[in-house]
Amino acid sequence: MLKKELEKKLDEKLLEKLPRSYSMIGKVVIIKLKPELEKYKKEIGEAILKILPVKTVCLLKQIRENIRKPEIEIIAGNGTETVHKEHKCIYKLDVSKVMFSKGNKFEKIRIVKQVKKGEIVVDMFAGIGYFTIPIAKLTQAKKVYAIDINPEAIHYLKENVKLNKVEHKVEIFQGDCKKICITLAKQGIKANRVLMGYIFSTYEFFPYALEIAKENAIIHYHFIAKKEEIEKQIKILEKIAEEKNVKLKIKEIKKIKSYAPKIYHMVMDISVEKK
Repeated sequence: MLKKELEKKLDEKLLEKLPRSYSMIGKVVIIKLKPELEKYKKEIGEAILKILPVKTVCLLKQIRENIRKPEIEIIAGNGTETVHKEHKCIYKLDVSKVMFSKGNKFEKIRIVKQVKKGEIVVDMFAGIGYFTIPIAKLTQAKKVYAIDINPEAIHYLKENVKLNKVEHKVEIFQGDCKKICITLAKQGIKANRVLMGYIFSTYEFFPYALEIAKENAIIHYHFIAKKEEIEKQIKILEKIAEEKNVKLKIKEIKKIKSYAPKIYHMVMDISVEKK
């Protein structure tokens, strides 16, 4: 449909390079373009507006990894704030300020199915509530401690907690999850389940997940790697655990989605057994 809309504006070679996929978040569409198509971005954006029932088309340029903030350019329509619905949960967000990965959709439900009645959950990289909201809304968890360093994400996390009516189950902290985990642990707060939904050098935060974890707690550890690098990742975690006098048991390793050619976004479910 996009080729048909643009066949009079682009030559055949460029038509073949048009994006074959997109991310629709609420009423906003996000696309990536090859460099040779950038000069036609406005025309491409307007064509997408004609095809899809959305208000805005955005071009994703890059992501600032440390706070997971996207660099977005509006190429058609207007407004980057939207409301996205998924698994009976409501997420309000601004796609120019915070990330929303639809590729984690099935992982959210997998986690929800594991959470048991009365659990204390710590979400170390909560964002706008990707995992916090479904756990608080769809399970009988007792409490979710949600942490994020990005003030924009915290703003929408607070809104989403209200929209989903789970204020009584969620406590929100803005700041460095390393410091906050230590503070919570000193207060006697320990988790049955720890979510580590960050994929860049996640091992740096693993000692703090161990700090907040109860005996027999489950840590959901996200990372990116080639398949042949998974064992190396496990050895890094085992070394950290040994220093903390903790024994780990890898319960499951799953591929969530492709991140780049031959590189995958993975998750490890890890049981913590303190020596």
